[in-house]
Amino acid sequence: VGRASGRVRLRLPQGPRRLSAALAPAEVKVDRAVGYWLLGCSGMVAGMVSVGGMTRLTKSGLSMTEWNLTGRKPPMSKIEWDAEFERYKTFPEWQQRKSMTLDEFKYIFWWEYGHRQLGRCVGVAFGVPLAYFLARGRIPAALKGRMFGLFALGGAQGLIGAWMVQSGLDASPEQRKEIRVSPYRLATHLGMAFTTYSLLLWTAMDVLRPRQVLEQALEKAAAGRRAALSLGGDASKAAEVTQGLAKGLARVRGGAVATLGLVFTTALSGAFVAGNDAGRAFNTFPDMDGQWVPSGVLDLEPLWRNFFENTACVQFDHRCLALASTTAVGLTLASGGASWAVLPPHAKAALVGMGGMVCVQASLGVGTLLLYVPIELAAAHQLGSLVLLSVTALAAHSLKPVPGLRAAPLIAAGAGALSAPGLALLATHK
Repeated sequence: VGRASGRVRLRLPQGPRRLSAALAPAEVKVDRAVGYWLLGCSGMVAGMVSVGGMTRLTKSGLSMTEWNLTGRKPPMSKIEWDAEFERYKTFPEWQQRKSMTLDEFKYIFWWEYGHRQLGRCVGVAFGVPLAYFLARGRIPAALKGRMFGLFALGGAQGLIGAWMVQSGLDASPEQRKEIRVSPYRLATHLGMAFTTYSLLLWTAMDVLRPRQVLEQALEKAAAGRRAALSLGGDASKAAEVTQGLAKGLARVRGGAVATLGLVFTTALSGAFVAGNDAGRAFNTFPDMDGQWVPSGVLDLEPLWRNFFENTACVQFDHRCLALASTTAVGLTLASGGASWAVLPPHAKAALVGMGGMVCVQASLGVGTLLLYVPIELAAAHQLGSLVLLSVTALAAHSLKPVPGLRAAPLIAAGAGALSAPGLALLATHK
């Protein structure tokens, strides 16, 4: 590479074989064991979120009235179960559920107990292999801080869960509305779970598909466009086409990142819908009991409380965010244009999956609303939010190197159809 008068010139070896060797990608080492471990941990967190959703939907979250770090054995004998049930009766929720039998109590107890134990299993499944991989020097230096951050998030999640449950145990037994945990604490708990899951998934992709691998995938996909880029050896026209393709890729990548933020925000708003039991109101669609904007949407004072505590406002916000997420997915898919031809297969699969999953998730949301929140459908809707978040994150990650690549790999991919002097002209094109 030489530099003269502020312009970069690319000197390439002559001859097709030497040119191919010069452009051949270097092999990138990938530690699959670390990547698959992180994927497994993200799957366990997804399972824990699903079990947590069922725990909430079955109204089981306040069945265990004590919490400690290491946990405890569950009741096994009739005497132990009777003692546990009597302890539950001393807390406010019992005042609204006095018809509950011991067998019904056992049902809700096992949901909460299973949720807590699964959380401890996730901690062990992450912490023990992390110590091993660190000792063996298999964690890249750039990821060590993120790994410790993930470990801290997991520990904090247990404490936040206990803090959330305490808000329900401390509720006034005299209140008329159903006793449940604070929607603010529920949203914090769910938001932390989604954050932990997303970081685990993203980090796993960083390990399994590092930037060099993603760049090579883009170059390989672009190689299939050689004939279109050569344009009979017209270097100027080829450069113009490749710049357009690069801009298209940048639009798709920007859309995927924006959609990821919207999907996350929509899922978080769903926690306030659940925390206020807002899904059992306004059970019509697309209107809200005959209104497009429900009355009383801003009744609470101060104004900001409406967005977190007002049933009408909380559900209206969730609907609007869901519509915005669906629109963002459509715009992202439509923004690529001709650049779809140079997307790697895994990026296309993630984007197509994103388009399909947003339709499924919207259908699950509408169905849950219209059928008055049946447990199975509501649980599927919460799991669907995780799946949509996953494919959107994968789409954004697969296009991670696009901003830094610009048109360079696309131009290089067209080198086989252009002469060496033509490639040098492309390298200096602005």
